[in-house]
Amino acid sequence: MAELVGPRVYSCCHCRNHVCLHDDIISKAFQGRNGRAFLFSHAMNISVGPKEDRQLTTGLHTVADIYCRDCREVLGWKYERAYEESQRYKEGKFIFEKAKIVKENW
Repeated sequence: MAELVGPRVYSCCHCRNHVCLHDDIISKAFQGRNGRAFLFSHAMNISVGPKEDRQLTTGLHTVADIYCRDCREVLGWKYERAYEESQRYKEGKFIFEKAKIVKENW
């Protein structure tokens, strides 16, 4: 497991594997499957599942679920493709559901 160095790290809620940095948050105004979610520019110590088209609040997107590399908990998804021009900024970015991550070193 790669350790993220920094004062504000988010970890998997189940195994405490470091998965993202607070400094990489793009937006906190997203909706996940189970409530609030954050959009991040980068992720670490995750696995990416198969791509699938999914109808989301903002339209049709190609996404892939992201999993904790250690315990395989689904943490959110990665935007692979946005079909609407206004949503293209999400491509290559990661959604982490707030309920699936915990703050470390805060």
